[in-house]
Amino acid sequence: MSMVITREHRERAAGALVASAVGDALGAGYEFTHPTPDTHIDMIGGGPFGFAPGEWTDDTSMTIAVATAATQHDLRTCAGLDSVVAEFLRWSGSNPKDIGNQTRAVLSQVPASAAEMTRVAQALPGRTGGNGSLMRTSPVGLRHLDDGVACIAAARAVSDLTHSDPRAGEACEMWSYAIRHAVLTGTFDGVRQYLDVVGADTKSFWTPLLDQAERGAPADFPNNGWVVHALQTAWWAITSTDRSNSGHLAAALEQAVRAGNDTDTVAAIAGGLLGARWGLSAVPPRWRSQLHGWPGSKADYLEDLADRILDCIAPRGERLG
Repeated sequence: MSMVITREHRERAAGALVASAVGDALGAGYEFTHPTPDTHIDMIGGGPFGFAPGEWTDDTSMTIAVATAATQHDLRTCAGLDSVVAEFLRWSGSNPKDIGNQTRAVLSQVPASAAEMTRVAQALPGRTGGNGSLMRTSPVGLRHLDDGVACIAAARAVSDLTHSDPRAGEACEMWSYAIRHAVLTGTFDGVRQYLDVVGADTKSFWTPLLDQAERGAPADFPNNGWVVHALQTAWWAITSTDRSNSGHLAAALEQAVRAGNDTDTVAAIAGGLLGARWGLSAVPPRWRSQLHGWPGSKADYLEDLADRILDCIAPRGERLG
């Protein structure tokens, strides 16, 4: 469909990328720990991989890779997916501090194309439902802001590059669809609305899990390195905090970190949707100013990427700031 990209759309799109990165950097110093309710959550850096305060991790670096491809291509196409692969390999060749195990197993074979990378991912033995594709969904929702069906298809294709588990694909579809909806409407309704446009099996699997996330606690979904529990934990953080004003973004990110375990990824996942709902202005300036990471960039780089992605959908209108 044709659409007009408004100032509000651009503000929320930038929020999606920046808030995801903020969640990532916020959680990096607490990874594999369980902060107590009175722990002060901040960009302390450190953690098992020695990140600097405010430095984003592989979560945001891979998001940037997808976003860079999205500034040039429809992410459903061979050209678009090949571009994502090239960006993944450019990043993995930079000697990053951390790469998720499942993603490393795929990238270490240096596949030459998206088709080859997808085949490598499908051939991995054992469990293939890690949360590593869900953490990088924000650009998918932005690139296909004008078409919900295309958004779902692109989300599955980008997830399949490294994560062949169908539930990982569904989680990426849901979150990308929800981010798209949040940018368009300023609500979180897209999470549930996704279940109205997919098959009965998908709906029957995820509906009780979303219910559990809304009524439960992290102890009910403790293995948040698994994509299902990661999505539940992010949704718990969003729905268990006061949503009456834009302070919700910071409060929910802190809640995501307090859930413990894979803190950077859960907070990055939550941040993508929170930023898409509340926009860039809701990101605390102090956190935003501390952000940095591969490829030697800061928050303004993410903001520019969001703008460039939306430029692919409609001619540039009013710019942020």
